[in-house]
Amino acid sequence: STTKIKTTQLWGKNKDDLKKQLVDLKTELAQLRTQKVAGGANSKLTKIHDLRKSVARVLTVINATQRSQLRIFYKNKKYLPLDLRPKKTRAMRRRLTKHEASIISEKQKKRQMHFPQRKYAVKVR
Repeated sequence: STTKIKTTQLWGKNKDDLKKQLVDLKTELAQLRTQKVAGGANSKLTKIHDLRKSVARVLTVINATQRSQLRIFYKNKKYLPLDLRPKKTRAMRRRLTKHEASIISEKQKKRQMHFPQRKYAVKVR
């Protein structure tokens, strides 16, 4: 597999095929590296570069599919793993939720009932 791997081909494959391809790429990469140390041709260097990028592509596809599966698994659960939650900012994450912010205590309810906001009529001259 000396040619560059296209990511579109990888999306259709299942996990076992991807793992197998990853192992093949890594062994080929190791062989090329030993040849480089032994004093191989310069064409090997570009092959090493292509192989490294191909390994990265395979790993990216594996990780992306794994994350999407986890998102589906945790869809309607109460808690989501930290790495699947939205990042936002620290302050935004600690902010009250819409529900928590809208809650009114019994004391506040009574106060609003007994002392409502007064309405004043302003006379226009």
